[in-house]
Amino acid sequence: MNILIVKLSAIGDVVHTLPSLAALRKLYPDAHITWVIEKDSADIIEGHPYLDRIIVSRRKSWVGNLKRLHEVRKTIDEIASFIATLRDRKYDLVVDFHGLLKSSLIVFLSGGRRKLGYDSMQELSGLFLDEKIYEDMDKHAVDRYLDLPCHLGADIGKPEFAIHIGEENRNRVDSLLKESGIGVEDSFVSVNPVAFWDTKLWENGKFARLCDRITEELKMKVVFTAGRNQKTVKRIRSLMKFPSVNLAGRTTLRDLAYLYALSTLVITTDSGPMHISAAVGTPTVALFGPTDPARTGPYGEGHTVIRKNLPCSPCFLKKCETKRCMKEISVEDVFQAVKKARN
Repeated sequence: MNILIVKLSAIGDVVHTLPSLAALRKLYPDAHITWVIEKDSADIIEGHPYLDRIIVSRRKSWVGNLKRLHEVRKTIDEIASFIATLRDRKYDLVVDFHGLLKSSLIVFLSGGRRKLGYDSMQELSGLFLDEKIYEDMDKHAVDRYLDLPCHLGADIGKPEFAIHIGEENRNRVDSLLKESGIGVEDSFVSVNPVAFWDTKLWENGKFARLCDRITEELKMKVVFTAGRNQKTVKRIRSLMKFPSVNLAGRTTLRDLAYLYALSTLVITTDSGPMHISAAVGTPTVALFGPTDPARTGPYGEGHTVIRKNLPCSPCFLKKCETKRCMKEISVEDVFQAVKKARN
């Protein structure tokens, strides 16, 4: 049996789909399972024990090249090669966990015999499906995705978040920590202050004061992580009185999973790293503003969500003049949560 999973991005959404992959593998132990994913998120599933093949889409770069009329011939060849790879197996089952136009096109191009997804026409996503289920938006995304393998007859049980952490990931992170003066016995807090939405960000000055208090009062070292937006980390560290460790931009996604697994706890905005932290089981203190933690909060036990219950929240807006929901979170709110989570 050949199965195709379509979940392209973002990092958090990919992490949310891992339990569904585990459920499919248990339901179809002898199946050949392929996952189509975009380049930016691909590392998180690299080497996964339940996957037989990963097909990487470079959709963003292809669209960018074609818009700019840059390397058009090469781009068209790459797209043709991607489609040929996608179609080199006859899929018995295609599961669309994404439900957007970009995923529905892949479902269509795959030529799968049985195409399962949500009963939604968002961006015409349901157009190419022949089997649909109700999408319960009141559920956490992890449980919502698990409704798809459950529909197929899977016995879900406890959701399993497997991330393959290889020897190269361990060696790289161990080396980075050693270079930074953190030994194997040292207790440290990892801090992810960045997010893609401006409305999800907490003030740099508050992060600086929080991290100084963690260093001074709790005697714990602070390790900053970030992906693309490394300037935020630099600004925060410039406002701090005490030293910290900057690993922003120096880890892969699976490196980050191992780093978070070593951390005493993780403090983070609502972002992909938050979901990686929760997936590896590290206590996570998550700052929420415009989004709904009931849908996309850190999954599992032992995590803390800090959120002000304002009448306008959750609004799911990427831009806001006041950003009151995040600004009303105080340093003391987060510090007390850190103290509690540390014990």
